[in-house]
Amino acid sequence: MPTIDQQFVEYIVKTLVNNPDKVSVDRKIDEKGVLLSLSVDPEDVGRVIGKRGATAQSIRTLLRALGTKNDARYNLKIVNTDAETEQISSADETSETPEKEEEETSDLAEKTRAEMDDLDDLDI
Repeated sequence: MPTIDQQFVEYIVKTLVNNPDKVSVDRKIDEKGVLLSLSVDPEDVGRVIGKRGATAQSIRTLLRALGTKNDARYNLKIVNTDAETEQISSADETSETPEKEEEETSDLAEKTRAEMDDLDDLDI
């Protein structure tokens, strides 16, 4: 059964992300206190961290307040689950031909140049 600290972090994070069913919090006790490891869908990592880490820092601040109430020291670790996804996608990329990769890169470069030209036309 999840403890109050796990439930607390899960509740906060599930309200922030697009895939709440993929949120999980693991709890370990070590010499530094309680370590909560947060795993979310790779698509939602940015939402949990926030701009310049502001959202993650806010969650940690709330955990510190909970720790004061419970006489515990909490640490929050956001686990990178994107590494598994990268390994799967890199296996798929090996089947593509180098010509196709160059063509995709060329299309991206053309789109970027067009966007830059549009920005140059703006009167600021």
